[in-house]
Parts: sequence; C-alpha cells; structure tokens
Amino acid sequence: MKAIALISGGLDSLLAARLVREQGIEVLGIYFNTPFCMRDKSLEETHKKRLAVLLRSIGVELRIEKLAGEYLSMLKNPKHGYGSNMNPCIDCKILMLAKARELMPELGASFIVTGEVLGQRPMSQYRAALERIEKESGLAGLLLRPLSAQHLVPTIPEQKGWVKRELLANFSGRSRKPQRGMAAKFNIKDYPNAAGGCLLTDPEFSRRLQDLIEHNALALENVDLLKLGRHLRLGPETKMVVGRNEKENSLLPEMAQDGDYIFMTDMDTPGPTSLVRGRVGKELIPVACAITCYYSKFKQRGSLNIEYWRNPDKE
Repeated sequence: MKAIALISGGLDSLLAARLVREQGIEVLGIYFNTPFCMRDKSLEETHKKRLAVLLRSIGVELRIEKLAGEYLSMLKNPKHGYGSNMNPCIDCKILMLAKARELMPELGASFIVTGEVLGQRPMSQYRAALERIEKESGLAGLLLRPLSAQHLVPTIPEQKGWVKRELLANFSGRSRKPQRGMAAKFNIKDYPNAAGGCLLTDPEFSRRLQDLIEHNALALENVDLLKLGRHLRLGPETKMVVGRNEKENSLLPEMAQDGDYIFMTDMDTPGPTSLVRGRVGKELIPVACAITCYYSKFKQRGSLNIEYWRNPDKE
C-alpha cells in the first residue's frame, strides 16, 4: 500500500506523513514548487534539501514537482477568490491535489495525505472548505487528513482498514501546542517554521502582482522580477525595477530579457542598477536616468553620468 503526502514545507505535513508511515504504509512526499514559494532561490534550494533530509529521517522520500503555467492561469481569476492579499488558498489547494491525483496511477498510490487541520486557517480549513477542496480536486473519499481525522467523516482508507482511525489525531483550531507535542514524541527536531513562506500572503508583493495582472503582464519572467528591487510603473506598458543593494544590482542584468534596458551610475559614484521592461520611447530615457540618479549616492550640484544599454545589444 502506498500513499502520496503533499508536503507544504511546514511541520503539519511532516507529522501527517509520519502518522501514516507509522501504520506501515509507504509514503512518497510531493512538494509542489510554484513561482511564489520564496524570494531567494538559493534559500529555497537549501529549504528543499533540508526538507528532504527531514522526511528521509521518518522514512519518506521527497519528489519535487514544478507548478508554474497552470498556477499563473489560476491566479488570474481564482474561482473561490483571494484571501487578505493575493493568496487564492482554496484554488491553490484544489490545483495541487488535482495534480497529485493525476500522479497516483504512475506512482501506484491508493490515496492522498495532507497536513490540513480543521479550523486552523480561516479561509481554507473550515469544514465546508475542506469538503469543497476534496470534492473539486476529484478525490472524494481518497483524501486523508490524519491530524484532524477523528473530527472528519471517515475516508475510504479508514473504512477499508488501510489505516486505523483510532491511531490518527483529533487536532483542531489554531493552537500549535498539539503539533509541537507530537513532534517531540516522534523526535522530529529542527523543523521548518510553521508559518510557511508563500509570497502571495505578503501585502507589498501582492500589490506588485496585482499591478502585473491589471496590465496583462502576468508571465513567469515578470513574476521573478517582483521578488527584488523597488518597482515603479513608468507607463501602461513600461515597468522599472531599481536595485536596493549589491546583490540585487548584480542580479538585474542577469534577469534582463531581450529588449530590456539597463541603467547604471558611472564607476565613480555608488548607485543602483535599474532595469526597464516594456515599451521604452525616447521620452522615458531621461526619466529612467533621473530615477537611477535619485537612488544613487550622488549628492553634489552638477551632473552625473548614467550609462544605459538595450539588451542584448549592449550599446
């Protein structure tokens, strides 16, 4: 018997996988990598490696699945709406579970496991939302939530005796104390922050994302730019990103697409690197130069040389 466990990166999904593994069922963890997991790609890679080590310690292997194009399409108009920012929590969960369901025949899995806790999150984990997610993902009866199982209707794995319901948990509400107690019981240490790292819950990132959607510019390469710099809209088809530190200043030229403009202060004046994407007419060149100058260390009277070029010409 095999089950797929959706691994979010927090403690709850680790515990859910461990509870099922405890009953002699082979569990494969799947982590869906969306464009909104973390700001820093190197930190995200470190996080995934750490997660794989933690799962391996409880007898579960980790598989990474990318979820980009379909996720962006859903994000434009989520059926169940957004949370307090641009987080479409219900539609996000439905999409991930539907993708996991598609993998079941290939992986030989009989049911799906998640770390959801009844009443923990106001938008996506109240009873009606949990039922809706199960139904719309096509997993009616095959979605086991071990941490709250005793508060929920018995699933097919429980009814058929694949798992023993009495060995599952009865967690509910927002308290983290039961999870911490179970982690100690299973000797699970150094687990990730329970709050997670979804950028869609961040107000500033959400405002930037909303701007992309409103200007019909929601694409993967534009989403990556949202994770760094200061953002200024110079026109309906033109966006400017100004680096805030040395790391961002070095990343912006690497992220430039064909047709993007790069602006930099001269070698004698510390200042930002700026990237302008979209329609760039002659009237916007001095505007972009002035903005780059404004965020530089240039405080004298007189003039400052700004170098700029259009990618990939470098002229």
